[in-house]
Amino acid sequence: MRTLAERFSSHLRRRGLLPPAGSALVAVSGGPDSLALLDLLSGEAGPARGGPRLVVAHVDHGIQEGSGAVAVTVRAIAARYGVPCEVGRLELGPGASETTARRARYRWLEETRARLGADWLVTAHHADDQAETVLLRTLRGSGPAGLAGIAARTRDRIVRPLLPFTRAEIAEHLASRGIEAHTDPANADPRHLRSWLRHAVMPALEARLGPRLRRDLLRVARQAATDRRAWNDVLDHLPGLDVTIEPGRFALARAILGTYSDALAVAVLRAAARRVGLVIGPRRARRLVELARKPSGRRVELGAGWIAETAFDRLRVGQTVQVQTTSAVTIGDTRGSLSFGAYAVRWAPAVAPRRVVRAAWHTWLPAEGWELRRPRPGDEVDPLGGVGHRPLRRLLMEARVPRGERGVYPVVARGETILWVPGICRSTADLPAPGTRAVRVDVTQL
Repeated sequence: MRTLAERFSSHLRRRGLLPPAGSALVAVSGGPDSLALLDLLSGEAGPARGGPRLVVAHVDHGIQEGSGAVAVTVRAIAARYGVPCEVGRLELGPGASETTARRARYRWLEETRARLGADWLVTAHHADDQAETVLLRTLRGSGPAGLAGIAARTRDRIVRPLLPFTRAEIAEHLASRGIEAHTDPANADPRHLRSWLRHAVMPALEARLGPRLRRDLLRVARQAATDRRAWNDVLDHLPGLDVTIEPGRFALARAILGTYSDALAVAVLRAAARRVGLVIGPRRARRLVELARKPSGRRVELGAGWIAETAFDRLRVGQTVQVQTTSAVTIGDTRGSLSFGAYAVRWAPAVAPRRVVRAAWHTWLPAEGWELRRPRPGDEVDPLGGVGHRPLRRLLMEARVPRGERGVYPVVARGETILWVPGICRSTADLPAPGTRAVRVDVTQL
């Protein structure tokens, strides 16, 4: 029989879970699962072995007395493997709940991954964790997508390469390697729901149903994951639905959605939401179906900073935009950049061209005296090549800017005079003469 290390190596390559280059942050608690993960990954790490560079990350929650000693041990273990180690101390206190600790841990791990520029965060979840997760979600009334359990790789760059392997297999590997692990007493504390499930509920169910219980729960997860992948694929094959996915938002054709049965519409919306990292249950999905049938400009708050709105012929769902703006940007001969909500703005000295395009995402401005701001009531524009004044609100509507985004759309102005509405309209005002010193401004939607 092949060793766990051999099967682990084969699994990594067959699934392509880790890239051959870059770096991976490995979450190591000091317990048996994470120490086995570090040991197995060490045999795969580095360009010479076709694997990424490893960095150990240990979180001291500050919940139990003496937890700092575990951090010291993890540092020493990482050093023995020749792997750098990052340690975070959270000071959560003894009253912190299991959920609070998990959220704080993942927040620190993600911040550390981003700070180090690591490509992936690797955790030690295994097959028994998966079975417990499926049972726990069943008891909480999760839908089919939730019953897929823990994903082997996620959009937020988490990888779990131990999922095919059991706790018993991991323990056997540690014993064969002579590796001793720290045992966290919290893992056996029945006050924590998962600990109670692991030490009281699962053994009772196995005593009644036999050892196949865990295999059956894992089969539920595989079947649910297959269904979830199928619904994800369906989005690209429904005629006329025209799903567009961008970071933090999605949109689709609401007229087509309205021709579906409620069950199909709900399933499609939940699948589209999962693509952008939003989990919505059937109730909120039905609210979106009802919203899709309403006139353009209607909005629904989905919670946690997510908004849905009807925008002309589209149903749009996305995260609310936090606008960072400035009252006046004097440029002179400098160059620079700033963020304005969902837009990036860059400028640099340039020579004004012979011709300026009215509806481009770049333009030329005088070297100083202009500002970037939000639209204001009563704003008007004198369109380049046009006649008379046009209300800015009308231009935004004609450009099919969703109602919820019109109030935060970037405009360039000098006082009350609108000089430019990026991507929509350049004004006749303050056009630099061809060949004269000017500033080129570029706006990009993020």
